Amino acid sequence: MKPAWLPILSAAAMALTSLPATAQMVVSAKSGVINFTEGTVLLNGQTVESSVTKYPEIKENGVLSTEAGRAEVLLTPGTILRMGENAGLKMITNRLIDTRVELRGGSAAVETVQTAKDNAVTVVVNKGAASIQKAGIYRFDSQPARIKVFHGEAAVEIDGQTTLVSSGRMMLLDGSSLAVEKFNIEETDALDHWSKQRGQLLAMANPSTAKSLMSNGSGYGFGTVGCNPYWGFNSWYGMYTYVPCRGYFRDPYGFSYWSPMTVYGLYYHPPTFWNNNGGGVYNGNSGYQSMGVNSGGYSSSMSSAVSTGTSMGSSMGTSGTTSAASGGGSVGHGGGTAGGGGGGGGSHGH
Repeated sequence: MKPAWLPILSAAAMALTSLPATAQMVVSAKSGVINFTEGTVLLNGQTVESSVTKYPEIKENGVLSTEAGRAEVLLTPGTILRMGENAGLKMITNRLIDTRVELRGGSAAVETVQTAKDNAVTVVVNKGAASIQKAGIYRFDSQPARIKVFHGEAAVEIDGQTTLVSSGRMMLLDGSSLAVEKFNIEETDALDHWSKQRGQLLAMANPSTAKSLMSNGSGYGFGTVGCNPYWGFNSWYGMYTYVPCRGYFRDPYGFSYWSPMTVYGLYYHPPTFWNNNGGGVYNGNSGYQSMGVNSGGYSSSMSSAVSTGTSMGSSMGTSGTTSAASGGGSVGHGGGTAGGGGGGGGSHGH
């Protein structure tokens, strides 16, 4: 008798192999691709018009502004900036080795899934310049000018003095004080929750993207010495997602990302269940029972895992929920569920 998972995996392999153009590997040379917008968003005063074949890019000295809308901008591979309503963003420099943006109004949330030693991201607000040091979740506001670090670490420079701001700490960026204070990470709002919801969608698009890259021959360089992470395009989702260089890990929200070589093994070697001090975990720490895909481009098991997965180790709030136009329920920072199962965030197989 054949195992029940064989038809699912065979269907997944056939579907992905027959669609070699599903995922396209992008070697990012510069930051600033606008991955998603909703509502009214302007680039240099002109309405942003996105399509599955055209993704606008903020060039140096370009200005992106949201009126009654929101926008998601890809910076260096693994770092995403999400703007709330009535916000303004100027691209100062867009080189991967030195990406520098200025928040000129409103608020922005930055999710860093993974950092690379040759890439750098700095967010300027008022008199402060915050350089992101670690994978994490960062919130920037213009009124009052401040940074909140929900998870991670940022080096903030004001008037030539550098201060480290770590998880659960905040700092004013108007130059009035260099003090670092605690804040309640459970106090979140609609922008924070939308950022997590977008993070969930990017993570759900990752497995089929990584598998497709491997199936069409684009992923054979992943896992080798000196390989680079990429933004990979997923036509099912109509957006770019992050594809790491090697291994498997969980992002600061608790969602899972695979490299092409790692996810390839999951399609042909289904994970087995084992007990981790009372918490269920699958081998490879994937938390997903199978990788079969449906017409939406993601596995039904993955959808279930995302909706029932374990929350992050420390709650980051559930208040002020909102829903994204792309669908799905409201999601708070750590108060919602996290995909990937079996425990909180952490990196594996870098």
